[in-house]
Amino acid sequence: MASLPLAVVAIPNTLSVVAGLLPGDVDQPGLMRTHGLALPALMLTVPLAAVALRRVPAAYMLVAGLALVALSDAAGGYAGSELVVGAVRVVRGIGAGLVLPATLAAVWERTPVLRALWVGMLGLSLLVAQALALWPLDDVSSWRVTLQPYPLVTGIALALAALHLGVWTAGGRPAAPVPDLRERGLVLLSAGPAAGIAVVAVSTASEGWRAGWVILLAAVAVTALLVMASMGAAESRALAYTMVAVGVVLLPSAAQITMVEMGGLGGPGLRGLWLPYVLAGVLAVAAAILVRLHAPAAGRWLAPLGLLAMVGGLCSVRFLVPSADGLLLVVPFGLLAVGAAVALTATLQEVTFGAAAFGLSLGVAGVLTGFLLGTGVQMAMLDGVGSVQELVDGFVGALHWWALIGGFLLVLIIVLAAVLARRTDQPPADERERVPCAGTPSDTLLVPDDGDSGHQPIVPPMGAFDRPVASDEERSLPSVPPQGQSPEDTSSP
Repeated sequence: MASLPLAVVAIPNTLSVVAGLLPGDVDQPGLMRTHGLALPALMLTVPLAAVALRRVPAAYMLVAGLALVALSDAAGGYAGSELVVGAVRVVRGIGAGLVLPATLAAVWERTPVLRALWVGMLGLSLLVAQALALWPLDDVSSWRVTLQPYPLVTGIALALAALHLGVWTAGGRPAAPVPDLRERGLVLLSAGPAAGIAVVAVSTASEGWRAGWVILLAAVAVTALLVMASMGAAESRALAYTMVAVGVVLLPSAAQITMVEMGGLGGPGLRGLWLPYVLAGVLAVAAAILVRLHAPAAGRWLAPLGLLAMVGGLCSVRFLVPSADGLLLVVPFGLLAVGAAVALTATLQEVTFGAAAFGLSLGVAGVLTGFLLGTGVQMAMLDGVGSVQELVDGFVGALHWWALIGGFLLVLIIVLAAVLARRTDQPPADERERVPCAGTPSDTLLVPDDGDSGHQPIVPPMGAFDRPVASDEERSLPSVPPQGQSPEDTSSP
């Protein structure tokens, strides 16, 4: 509960909020680009860390990840150049990338509530990541706060991880789940699209690409992630699709809603958002626990239902955002967070740890893809603005268009998962042709009897119709008499 928000809060790039505090002799655009390197570092670390769990226990990896986060906090206070800022953010992204699979492995084979709590906290962290990253920047005097937003919480989480390591060691070092050989190959393969998406994102930020090209590349990235999700086993595809959907939609949507609802754009400001955030987070955690405890085998219908709830949340964004009354925002926040928690919990409880790590790798890559797509939409809506009111209208219009695009994307993923699941459930054609007609008079085997009664019908047991038919030589063998009957007396049926 302490580590997951710290890991996810490293994702947002908030340096532009304190751009007025940056020194005049630094390259501000370059500094903002290097500040965004945390997410690419995180998404490349997650698959490698998941595979490394085969050699490194989760307790050690968790301590190492939080130690890197603490190191980035300490080094952030001395950052003064583009190179140092980039290094600090990369270290923080690597630490966060170690924390995500390590915490998942730590709760995997424990009580059911713990895995549901992990899912609920992940959904809550994705929902409030932008707000948590912005909160420490209110009335600050140094731009370096963006590099060390919560040093005290980092220290507490690191102390808890060390305590967890001590208890784990004293408890006999129980074995942790690890991906098998095939799953490790898929997890490592997922690093390929992640690297490609990272290169595209850095390139678009550096080269000043036009909005149309950014949107096109983001659409290609989403397609690549869905193709990767289709490569897993049949039972793990639903989780992979769900992880991609949640990654692409949840954090990018919440980040845009948070920015639009800031006080300068007509919303209640960050203080007015905390109540709907808390209510949505409590509902998400409670929904994950209820699904885990009371619907352990309902992933087939609960996963699309959760994604449909997220579609409802995006639809409510078009009607309720921006809103001067922050309490109304509990509707979109609650639908997004609860839908994600229900869908992830329902699909996560039916797969192996390797499939879960594969889905997590695709999900974090989906976060950057969602930001890339949302950035392209914003660029298109803000092109040519000439006044403050046009700027505000452009941000709101971009959010509404993003909600529409995200809703259609979720529906597409629901349909894709349902179609592939139906095709997987259908038996091959040759098996359908061999289905027996049990219960008909011809479903008997005629076996010769030693007596004078000729042939006696013997009804085979259920499940025997798929056995090979006996040869002529085997049919000539005498039948075995019933229990308690002598071999000489075989005339009775």
